[in-house]
Amino acid sequence: MTRANSRKTTQKPRPAKLAAARFDEIEIQCEQRGLRLTEMRREAYLLLAEKNAPLSAYDLLEGLEARVGRKLAPPTVYRALDFLLEQGFIHRIASSSKYLTCDHPGEAHESIYFMCSNCGTAREIEDTRIAKLLSEDASGVGFSPQRHVVEVQGVCKDCGTA
Repeated sequence: MTRANSRKTTQKPRPAKLAAARFDEIEIQCEQRGLRLTEMRREAYLLLAEKNAPLSAYDLLEGLEARVGRKLAPPTVYRALDFLLEQGFIHRIASSSKYLTCDHPGEAHESIYFMCSNCGTAREIEDTRIAKLLSEDASGVGFSPQRHVVEVQGVCKDCGTA
């Protein structure tokens, strides 16, 4: 299967073992890039990975306070999120300002997000064909895109069809 035709999806639910494996992957990437993975960055990533659903910064703040056993200031969480975003370890869902772990961190890619209106889960799919079509359409109207964000709202198979 070629890279152009490959599709990668998030499976639900995400057991702690998979969250730990993903964390191991980003830990290795940080080491290779000479980056520091602080306690807060580590805990924020693990919380997102374990939940397997998009979380707001304030959901994360609440969860992190419970994990570390102390009050945290919102900027602490935002700094951790900014780092994880910059490194490509997580994604931000633009329509809801929520965050979720990337299914293939460290790879440059554009994703499509399928988000369930009922349960709130999100699935990430990488489909280079859609990114190519968007770039071609943009070029046709003289536009130079910097990033594609495609979000599809609907109902997941676990919630049934509408």
